[in-house]
Amino acid sequence: MERHLHADIVIIGGSTGGCAAALAASRAGKRVIMTEETDWIGGQLTSQMVPPDEHPWIESFGCTASYRAFRNGVRDYYKRHFAVLPAARANPHFNPGNASVSRIAHEPRAALAVLRDMLAPYIHRGSLTIMEQHKAVRVETAGDEIRAVHVRSSLTGDTAVLTGAYFLDATDEGDLLPLSGTEYVTGAESAAETGEPHALDGAADPADMQAITWCFAVDYIEGEDYTIQKPEQYEIWKQYSASFWPDRQLSWTGLVPHTLEPIRYSFFPDGKSFSLWTYRRIIDRSQFAPGAFESDVTVVNWPQNDYWLGPIIDVDEEERRKHLENARQLSLSLLYWMQTEAPRPDGKAGYPGLRLRGDIAGTQDGLAKSPYIRESRRIKAETTVVEQDLSPECRKDGLAADYFDSVGIGAYRIDLHPSTALRTYIDISSLPFQIPLGSLIPVRMNNLLAACKNIGTTHITNGCYRLHPVEWNIGEAAGYLASFCIDRGMRPRAVRADGVSLGDYQAMLAAAGVELKWPSPRAL
Repeated sequence: MERHLHADIVIIGGSTGGCAAALAASRAGKRVIMTEETDWIGGQLTSQMVPPDEHPWIESFGCTASYRAFRNGVRDYYKRHFAVLPAARANPHFNPGNASVSRIAHEPRAALAVLRDMLAPYIHRGSLTIMEQHKAVRVETAGDEIRAVHVRSSLTGDTAVLTGAYFLDATDEGDLLPLSGTEYVTGAESAAETGEPHALDGAADPADMQAITWCFAVDYIEGEDYTIQKPEQYEIWKQYSASFWPDRQLSWTGLVPHTLEPIRYSFFPDGKSFSLWTYRRIIDRSQFAPGAFESDVTVVNWPQNDYWLGPIIDVDEEERRKHLENARQLSLSLLYWMQTEAPRPDGKAGYPGLRLRGDIAGTQDGLAKSPYIRESRRIKAETTVVEQDLSPECRKDGLAADYFDSVGIGAYRIDLHPSTALRTYIDISSLPFQIPLGSLIPVRMNNLLAACKNIGTTHITNGCYRLHPVEWNIGEAAGYLASFCIDRGMRPRAVRADGVSLGDYQAMLAAAGVELKWPSPRAL
């Protein structure tokens, strides 16, 4: 059976950026359809189980008003529904997990609840339709326009044909780009092409992409045994060591990303070493009344389960399935190793009380619904952000490029995990940056916008544009841009090219609480 559905704006992908785009377009009074491949909207916040990575000033400035509302909603969610102790409840910067890497580490289920609440008024009104468990399978085009996107239900196999004035690609892998014939790039560019100091010296390598990670959540119940069945690939991963790694991957040894020096981790905090337990902890039970939680809960998104042995983008289906399964096996092998063989400070081996929390992931196998995708297909855009735009080494005035068409701001180090070409970390300083409108606009297609990690960045600059608040800002800007274009009867590149229209659009963003310029914070 095939249905035909029409909206003003069709968003393919219910990622973090997709949700922000749907919220923006709905607030602008547009009818919106958003699809999502899993049964959880939210992308890296939910189905990929990645607590927010943010910059040092996030509690005061440096994000959009709607992203701040999301963060406040997460805090309110716990304070409304859980027995939060008085000191934690009174903390305006309450961090449910007290993670060392995140100022608001929380369960993916909490993020999902808040996102659904934020979108609920438009769903109930009937102006926003969310089609979960639907994947784009075909795109109809006419010249430089998308006419329709065909999506298929993973539950029934039925297809739906979606039509609209504008189409936003908010998938984590840039799925619409190859389907629509939109020009795009993947992997690592050549320095000869981009001039970037940290780009490849030789030819570009489209298959050289950052590691993916299949995250999972665990708690720890002393005296119990929750050891999982030995994974099929355990003996392989138990022995594996990359040439650039100081030890076996399944060990307590890793690398400091920005110095590449070996580092010895501790599992639980010991006051001396970097604790992996608190690194991405999403529940710190000491902040809740006794009995509220049996244990702290932490997300395992660590160097030990980064998978870099092959890309999953632009390979045949068999190759993709192989690497996805290998990534799953690596994560399960890490858990099994921790439960059975990991060295302990007391001289024993293994922590059998580690319990895989599939309920937190919303899955039966215990792993996240989707792997964490750090690097997408990226559009060939009106503007491509390069390292020279934001590296302190290149910007002698200490300021990132000032884009005339800024649609938001972000800040994060240029942080690239080991890649599928078996290259080690690239982790270098960056300056707080702007998001240029030109990076959302493809060089040719007229009614397609990038709304996720698929904007016009390079392999290098993707490393700082891929984080939660930036992706949210990208999606929000895309949602408002499509709405603005419909209202004005203009195309996105025409808005960018016309000073008056661009100013009006930027005023629309500012009125919605989108910050377009930084004060003067330091480099990261």
